[in-house]
Amino acid sequence: MHARLACIRADQDRFRGINLQAEDGIVILSGTVDLYMDKVDAEKMARKTAGVGGIGNHIMVKTGNASDAELLETLANKLRYDRVGYGIMFNNLTVAAKAGEVTVGGNVRDYADRNSALAIVETTPGVRGVVDEIDVASLSSADDHLRISLARSIYGHSSLQKYATDPQAPIRIVVENGHVTLNGVVLNETDREIAFVQANAVSGVFKVDNQIVVAR
Repeated sequence: MHARLACIRADQDRFRGINLQAEDGIVILSGTVDLYMDKVDAEKMARKTAGVGGIGNHIMVKTGNASDAELLETLANKLRYDRVGYGIMFNNLTVAAKAGEVTVGGNVRDYADRNSALAIVETTPGVRGVVDEIDVASLSSADDHLRISLARSIYGHSSLQKYATDPQAPIRIVVENGHVTLNGVVLNETDREIAFVQANAVSGVFKVDNQIVVAR
């Protein structure tokens, strides 16, 4: 077991600040790392070692000088463009931070989108911990068809086509069992209302909750 655990120490680029103690199958990890992902990966590597019965992960993550507000701005800018070309307009994520502990919530279309968002947060400098509160939609071909129809109806409207060229997809369309929630930011109240009307006009939609806000 000790020989395999030595691989954690051997990776000087990622785990040079980690210390470990092993006794009776219990491994205690301590020290410091640059990224939260390094802390997570160190524990994963230790758990895969034969003979390890338990892990105590006391590794600390360097926080740097960024405030929670600055950390949130960085994360928001990264997440806003995540999964471009893979259905970003069908995801709506939220982030909150307290003393470097980041909570990620909201709704995504599938687990690939969830995992991508979490990877962004876990590899961002200054993040000390991550709480996953993301809701992943159930697999549904009917909902997938609705998503495409809603995107065409909303972004295809002449007044809303200006948003279609924005890679961050300002109007987000969340679908769950035929129920639709519209999120995002538009320029004026007229555009907000048009998006609502266009969503309601799609066949198969049970209900539309319009959470779009107008930019100030």
